Amino acid sequence: MDRQRHTVCVVLSVVLGACAGGGEVSRGRSGKVVGLLEAIRVKYDLPALGGAVVLEGRPAAWGATGFRKDGSSVRVTSEDKFHIGSCTKAMTATIVGMLVERGKLRLEMTLGEALPEIVEEMDPSYRDITLRDLLAHRGGLPGSSRSWPKGKSFRDMHNLPGSPTEQRLAYARMMLSQEPEVKPGTKYLYSNAGYSILGLIAERRMRRPWEKLMEAMLFKPLGMESAGFGAMGTPGKIDQPWQHRMNDNKRHAIEPGRFSDNPPVLGPGGTVHCSIGDWAKFVAAHLAGAKGKVKLLKRETLAMLHRPDFGGDYAGGWLITNRDWAGGSVLTHGGSNTMSYAVVWMAPKRDFAVLVASNQGGGDAKKGCDEAAGTLIKEFLLKKQGQEQK
Repeated sequence: MDRQRHTVCVVLSVVLGACAGGGEVSRGRSGKVVGLLEAIRVKYDLPALGGAVVLEGRPAAWGATGFRKDGSSVRVTSEDKFHIGSCTKAMTATIVGMLVERGKLRLEMTLGEALPEIVEEMDPSYRDITLRDLLAHRGGLPGSSRSWPKGKSFRDMHNLPGSPTEQRLAYARMMLSQEPEVKPGTKYLYSNAGYSILGLIAERRMRRPWEKLMEAMLFKPLGMESAGFGAMGTPGKIDQPWQHRMNDNKRHAIEPGRFSDNPPVLGPGGTVHCSIGDWAKFVAAHLAGAKGKVKLLKRETLAMLHRPDFGGDYAGGWLITNRDWAGGSVLTHGGSNTMSYAVVWMAPKRDFAVLVASNQGGGDAKKGCDEAAGTLIKEFLLKKQGQEQK
């Protein structure tokens, strides 16, 4: 959640090792995924690590290795859920795109139009900001290091009264009444608040909570049966991976519960969890849809979500950059709630993607996930290209 520029550096010069154990697999080549992940998990001393590969527009291999909770003997499985943090933003942007297609929203719709009930309370400079601005993090709202309204805390946001939708409206009222951090519409500033407001606008327009929109418009159509929100699992049980936070170089297991994730006000910017295979279904839909092979969104709408506006490099929940291995443009994003970490790389020209997640937050988790992504790219894309060239 707190990744501002998402400048993830994939390490390709890795030593590929295969260390058996630690995971349950679901299909053919997934055993190779687990073996590669296990060596990296051990190297970075992570509780668990999951990864998936999308080939030719479909999930081709995935798996997970390690343990649900540090110090326990309960191993993760390929169907276990991981928290994907800010990688949720691409999902919220996808819903916005779908509602634009249906004529329910417009990219040029302003905050004044979209939220008329609080327009008089907004700082005047926010009123003409558009949905397109918010999708590109150009709304002027505070950066991710200041996700709470001034004078408010994590606990305050968790304790807001009412339904999640009512809480998000109260949150938007507070955030938009404050002075912008930068002049709206003029500069990129990565903001969790901006995507929270996008989710609020969608749910207000459709009169259904953002969570229900996600379930009806994305999870169910894509068969993402494991997808949900907040911390994974049942309090007091180890039925899903526990999250882990690093403090003073010590790892602390976080029992699932109400306060084990960011509050619902930040949901549209980063509270989704799902199995690594189900996350791959969403990414595969974006790859296939860009070629007109999936009916979730029109090809033109996906192109809009993948195209940076305003001369920047952020579009619809994706950072757009270039990599040689991708043959040009690549879409990536990282996400963390400080207790988990996830990263995705999508290469449209190669019809290829990799996704990696850990149930630990912090620097070593980021390093491990980045190295795992690089290893999967090398094993499943670069080696194949080498064979084809021969």
